Amino acid sequence: MSNFDSTKTSLTDLLKGIVEGKIQLPDFQRGWVWNDDSIRSLLVSIARSFPVGAVMLLEAGGETRFKVRPVEGLDPNNLTPDIAERLILDGQQRLTSLTQVLMLHQPVSTRTATHKAIKRFYYVDIEKALLGPEHYEEAIISIDETRTLKSNFGRTIDLDLSTPEKEYENFYFPCNQILNSDSWEEGLLNHAQDKFTQFMKFRGQFVKAFREYAVPVIELAKENSKEAVCLVFEKVNTGGVPLSVFELITATYAADGVNLRDEWFGNEKEGIEGIRTKLAKQRLLRNVQSTEFFQGITLLHTWEKRQADIAEGKTGKQLTGISAKREAVLSLPVEAFQNWKDVPYLELNR
Repeated sequence: MSNFDSTKTSLTDLLKGIVEGKIQLPDFQRGWVWNDDSIRSLLVSIARSFPVGAVMLLEAGGETRFKVRPVEGLDPNNLTPDIAERLILDGQQRLTSLTQVLMLHQPVSTRTATHKAIKRFYYVDIEKALLGPEHYEEAIISIDETRTLKSNFGRTIDLDLSTPEKEYENFYFPCNQILNSDSWEEGLLNHAQDKFTQFMKFRGQFVKAFREYAVPVIELAKENSKEAVCLVFEKVNTGGVPLSVFELITATYAADGVNLRDEWFGNEKEGIEGIRTKLAKQRLLRNVQSTEFFQGITLLHTWEKRQADIAEGKTGKQLTGISAKREAVLSLPVEAFQNWKDVPYLELNR
């Protein structure tokens, strides 16, 4: 039986699921980093009905539990982890960008190509978009949080979209209205009725592409093991910095209320002396790294399990293998970590 399923889901449904908290991120996912150029390029691709790649989700609720969080831009206080039904393994950058641009009404916190932090709203020049899809790249613009474009060192306002009335007057459509433009259309009809026919043509040509866009979705079943999920995540995120074993274990232990970063690095405010500090007091252990420490704990845990198997009369392949391989470390139960974490330096103190 396959442990994954492949289908297509409407972009609208995916983004609604994210805003409602039904789709969230496993905590081991790193932050959202897309810049302004990448966001606009993504919007152009969807407007032209080009493929933007598949999204991979993990069904929540299995034995493999991760600490989760909403995508950036959403209030984590309003979206509790227990309502998450699926977790994003691949597609975070695209889905976060689209959520912020299309679903939210605050400026998008992004960056320039040179990594300068900026805040942007995204608009479509309706008249330019009506010239045809080949003009979409010019038609889709981003402006700062004041919703104005200025020149002459900020002294001249070239474009003012600071109010809905200014949007109607200049005939620029806000991207956060693309998936539900009822109120904006009503305002346009009241303030610039002469432009409404043109707008309806724009809606049928440009807006419709977003509303009908379907995203290929690969969904992993909740029955997949922790190591399988982590392996898949790393395979599909080859463009990023590989996650360490420590980072992956940290994410899984967090679901059980164990703050592994505090356990390892310590927390002065909470009065927690970290394992790393304790190891540093021992000459033989002071250079031990987090992954090496967990390999040692895993060797002790698998040795203990093997002894228990022998006591039960098991033989041959029935016996647990003593191992510190990556898969074995990722499978280390939190209870085993808590039982064995003090052993290395306690033994040396005898």
